[in-house]
Amino acid sequence: MLVQQRLHEENDVSDLGKSTQYRLTAAKPARDRDGRKHRAQRSQMLIVNAMLELVARGNLEPSADQIAEIADVGRRSVFRHFSDMDTLYREMNNSIAASMESIAQQPFQAADWRGQLLELVDRRAVVFEKLKPFLLALQVHRHRSAFLKTSHTRFVGLLRNILMGIFPKDAARDVVLVETLDMLLSFASWSRLREDQELSVAKSKHVLKQAIELLLEGRAREEI
Repeated sequence: MLVQQRLHEENDVSDLGKSTQYRLTAAKPARDRDGRKHRAQRSQMLIVNAMLELVARGNLEPSADQIAEIADVGRRSVFRHFSDMDTLYREMNNSIAASMESIAQQPFQAADWRGQLLELVDRRAVVFEKLKPFLLALQVHRHRSAFLKTSHTRFVGLLRNILMGIFPKDAARDVVLVETLDMLLSFASWSRLREDQELSVAKSKHVLKQAIELLLEGRAREEI
Protein backbone atom coordinates (compact mmCIF):
# COMPACT_ATOMS: atom_id res chain seq x y z
CA MET A 1 0.00 0.00 0.00
CA LEU A 2 1.40 3.39 -0.98
CA VAL A 3 2.26 5.97 1.63
CA GLN A 4 -0.72 8.32 1.83
CA GLN A 5 0.99 11.26 3.49
CA ARG A 6 1.64 14.06 0.99
CA LEU A 7 5.00 15.77 0.84
CA HIS A 8 3.88 18.98 2.51
CA GLU A 9 2.32 17.22 5.53
CA GLU A 10 5.42 17.30 7.70
CA ASN A 11 4.66 19.77 10.47
CA ASP A 12 4.73 17.02 13.11
CA VAL A 13 8.10 15.67 11.93
CA SER A 14 11.19 17.47 13.11
CA ASP A 15 13.91 18.21 10.56
CA LEU A 16 16.88 16.46 12.11
CA GLY A 17 19.29 18.55 10.12
CA LYS A 18 18.03 21.75 11.74
CA SER A 19 16.50 20.90 15.09
CA THR A 20 19.34 18.92 16.64
CA GLN A 21 23.09 19.44 16.91
CA TYR A 22 25.07 16.27 16.29
CA ARG A 23 28.66 15.80 17.31
CA LEU A 24 31.20 13.01 17.17
CA THR A 25 33.86 12.92 19.85
CA ALA A 26 37.15 11.13 20.17
CA ALA A 27 37.47 8.46 22.83
CA LYS A 28 38.89 9.73 26.12
CA PRO A 29 42.36 8.38 26.87
CA ALA A 30 42.71 5.99 29.77
CA ARG A 31 44.45 7.43 32.82
CA ASP A 32 48.12 6.55 32.56
CA ARG A 33 50.66 6.55 35.38
CA ASP A 34 53.08 8.30 33.07
CA GLY A 35 52.01 11.96 33.31
CA ARG A 36 53.72 12.97 30.08
CA LYS A 37 52.08 10.14 28.16
CA HIS A 38 48.69 11.06 29.57
CA ARG A 39 49.15 14.71 28.58
CA ALA A 40 50.09 13.63 25.05
CA GLN A 41 47.00 11.45 24.84
CA ARG A 42 44.85 14.29 26.07
CA SER A 43 46.35 16.65 23.48
CA GLN A 44 45.59 14.13 20.75
CA MET A 45 41.98 13.92 21.91
CA LEU A 46 41.67 17.71 21.92
CA ILE A 47 43.09 17.90 18.38
CA VAL A 48 40.76 15.20 17.03
CA ASN A 49 37.74 16.81 18.70
CA ALA A 50 38.72 20.19 17.28
CA MET A 51 38.78 18.74 13.78
CA LEU A 52 35.43 17.02 14.34
CA GLU A 53 33.96 20.28 15.59
CA LEU A 54 35.16 22.21 12.54
CA VAL A 55 33.78 19.59 10.16
CA ALA A 56 30.47 19.58 12.03
CA ARG A 57 30.29 23.34 11.41
CA GLY A 58 30.61 22.69 7.67
CA ASN A 59 34.36 23.16 7.18
CA LEU A 60 35.11 20.01 5.16
CA GLU A 61 38.82 20.77 4.83
CA PRO A 62 40.01 22.32 8.11
CA SER A 63 43.61 23.49 8.13
CA ALA A 64 46.19 22.65 10.79
CA ASP A 65 46.06 26.29 11.94
CA GLN A 66 42.27 26.15 12.39
CA ILE A 67 42.51 22.88 14.28
CA ALA A 68 45.25 24.24 16.52
CA GLU A 69 43.20 27.33 17.34
CA ILE A 70 40.10 25.36 18.35
CA ALA A 71 42.15 22.79 20.30
CA ASP A 72 44.12 25.62 21.96
CA VAL A 73 47.44 24.02 21.09
CA GLY A 74 50.36 25.09 18.96
CA ARG A 75 50.35 24.33 15.24
CA ARG A 76 53.44 22.19 15.71
CA SER A 77 51.55 20.11 18.26
CA VAL A 78 49.05 19.11 15.58
CA PHE A 79 51.78 17.64 13.40
CA ARG A 80 53.76 16.30 16.36
CA HIS A 81 50.83 14.14 17.42
CA PHE A 82 49.63 13.40 13.88
CA SER A 83 52.22 13.09 11.13
CA ASP A 84 49.84 14.49 8.52
CA MET A 85 46.21 15.46 8.03
CA ASP A 86 45.40 12.02 6.65
CA THR A 87 46.04 10.56 10.10
CA LEU A 88 43.46 12.93 11.55
CA TYR A 89 40.94 11.77 8.97
CA ARG A 90 41.67 8.22 10.03
CA GLU A 91 40.64 9.18 13.54
CA MET A 92 37.46 10.78 12.22
CA ASN A 93 36.73 7.61 10.26
CA ASN A 94 37.14 5.56 13.45
CA SER A 95 34.51 7.73 15.17
CA ILE A 96 32.14 7.23 12.24
CA ALA A 97 32.68 3.45 12.29
CA ALA A 98 31.91 3.28 16.02
CA SER A 99 28.70 5.26 15.53
CA MET A 100 27.62 3.07 12.61
CA GLU A 101 28.29 -0.13 14.54
CA SER A 102 26.08 0.95 17.44
CA ILE A 103 23.20 1.69 15.06
CA ALA A 104 23.65 -1.55 13.11
CA GLN A 105 23.26 -3.61 16.27
CA GLN A 106 19.80 -2.23 17.07
CA PRO A 107 16.98 -4.76 16.46
CA PHE A 108 14.14 -3.96 14.06
CA GLN A 109 10.66 -3.31 15.41
CA ALA A 110 8.77 -4.43 12.27
CA ALA A 111 8.00 -8.15 12.04
CA ASP A 112 8.02 -8.49 8.22
CA TRP A 113 10.86 -7.68 5.83
CA ARG A 114 8.89 -5.05 3.90
CA GLY A 115 8.22 -3.17 7.11
CA GLN A 116 11.88 -3.46 8.05
CA LEU A 117 12.87 -1.85 4.74
CA LEU A 118 10.73 1.19 5.55
CA GLU A 119 12.11 1.20 9.09
CA LEU A 120 15.58 1.21 7.57
CA VAL A 121 14.76 4.52 5.88
CA ASP A 122 14.01 6.10 9.28
CA ARG A 123 17.07 4.53 10.87
CA ARG A 124 19.44 5.67 8.14
CA ALA A 125 17.92 9.14 8.14
CA VAL A 126 19.12 9.53 11.73
CA VAL A 127 22.57 8.06 11.00
CA PHE A 128 23.13 9.96 7.75
CA GLU A 129 22.06 13.26 9.28
CA LYS A 130 24.38 12.73 12.22
CA LEU A 131 27.31 11.75 10.03
CA LYS A 132 26.60 13.86 6.95
CA PRO A 133 29.30 16.53 7.38
CA PHE A 134 31.88 13.91 8.28
CA LEU A 135 30.99 11.62 5.40
CA LEU A 136 31.12 14.57 3.00
CA ALA A 137 34.52 15.55 4.37
CA LEU A 138 35.83 12.03 3.84
CA GLN A 139 34.51 12.13 0.27
CA VAL A 140 36.58 15.25 -0.35
CA HIS A 141 39.76 13.51 0.76
CA ARG A 142 39.04 9.94 -0.37
CA HIS A 143 40.73 10.29 -3.76
CA ARG A 144 43.99 11.20 -1.98
CA SER A 145 43.99 8.41 0.56
CA ALA A 146 44.16 4.65 0.03
CA PHE A 147 43.04 4.19 3.64
CA LEU A 148 39.90 6.29 3.14
CA LYS A 149 39.11 4.48 -0.10
CA THR A 150 39.28 1.18 1.75
CA SER A 151 37.21 2.56 4.61
CA HIS A 152 34.57 3.79 2.18
CA THR A 153 34.37 0.32 0.65
CA ARG A 154 33.85 -1.15 4.13
CA PHE A 155 31.19 1.47 4.92
CA VAL A 156 29.25 0.68 1.74
CA GLY A 157 29.67 -3.03 2.43
CA LEU A 158 28.31 -2.65 5.96
CA LEU A 159 25.20 -0.86 4.69
CA ARG A 160 24.68 -3.55 2.07
CA ASN A 161 25.11 -6.38 4.57
CA ILE A 162 22.45 -4.84 6.81
CA LEU A 163 20.12 -4.66 3.82
CA MET A 164 20.86 -8.23 2.73
CA GLY A 165 20.12 -9.45 6.23
CA ILE A 166 16.52 -8.27 5.81
CA PHE A 167 15.69 -10.08 2.57
CA PRO A 168 14.04 -13.51 2.46
CA LYS A 169 15.81 -15.94 0.09
CA ASP A 170 13.50 -15.38 -2.88
CA ALA A 171 13.85 -11.59 -2.70
CA ALA A 172 17.64 -11.83 -2.26
CA ARG A 173 17.84 -13.60 -5.62
CA ASP A 174 16.14 -10.67 -7.37
CA VAL A 175 19.19 -8.75 -8.57
CA VAL A 176 17.25 -5.72 -9.81
CA LEU A 177 15.37 -5.43 -6.52
CA VAL A 178 18.52 -5.75 -4.42
CA GLU A 179 20.59 -3.29 -6.44
CA THR A 180 17.79 -0.72 -6.65
CA LEU A 181 17.14 -0.83 -2.92
CA ASP A 182 20.87 -0.69 -2.19
CA MET A 183 21.03 2.50 -4.27
CA LEU A 184 17.89 4.07 -2.74
CA LEU A 185 19.12 3.41 0.80
CA SER A 186 22.66 4.69 0.19
CA PHE A 187 24.23 7.84 1.61
CA ALA A 188 24.65 9.10 -1.97
CA SER A 189 20.87 9.06 -2.46
CA TRP A 190 20.29 10.71 0.90
CA SER A 191 22.86 13.41 0.18
CA ARG A 192 21.32 14.05 -3.24
CA LEU A 193 17.85 14.56 -1.73
CA ARG A 194 19.09 16.71 1.17
CA GLU A 195 21.84 18.74 -0.46
CA ASP A 196 21.14 18.92 -4.20
CA GLN A 197 17.35 18.76 -4.19
CA GLU A 198 17.16 20.67 -0.89
CA LEU A 199 14.42 18.50 0.61
CA SER A 200 13.79 18.37 4.34
CA VAL A 201 14.42 15.23 6.33
CA ALA A 202 10.69 14.45 6.36
CA LYS A 203 10.32 14.93 2.59
CA SER A 204 13.45 12.92 1.86
CA LYS A 205 12.16 10.04 3.97
CA HIS A 206 8.78 10.21 2.26
CA VAL A 207 10.33 10.12 -1.22
CA LEU A 208 12.44 7.08 -0.34
CA LYS A 209 9.60 5.21 1.34
CA GLN A 210 7.23 5.83 -1.54
CA ALA A 211 9.88 4.75 -4.06
CA ILE A 212 10.42 1.53 -2.07
CA GLU A 213 6.69 0.82 -1.82
CA LEU A 214 6.22 1.41 -5.55
CA LEU A 215 9.12 -0.94 -6.26
CA LEU A 216 7.68 -3.66 -4.01
CA GLU A 217 4.20 -3.19 -5.39
CA GLY A 218 5.50 -3.58 -8.96
CA ARG A 219 7.37 -6.74 -7.99
CA ALA A 220 4.23 -8.16 -6.35
CA ARG A 221 2.22 -7.56 -9.55
CA GLU A 222 4.84 -9.36 -11.63
CA GLU A 223 4.59 -12.41 -9.37
CA ILE A 224 0.82 -12.73 -9.89
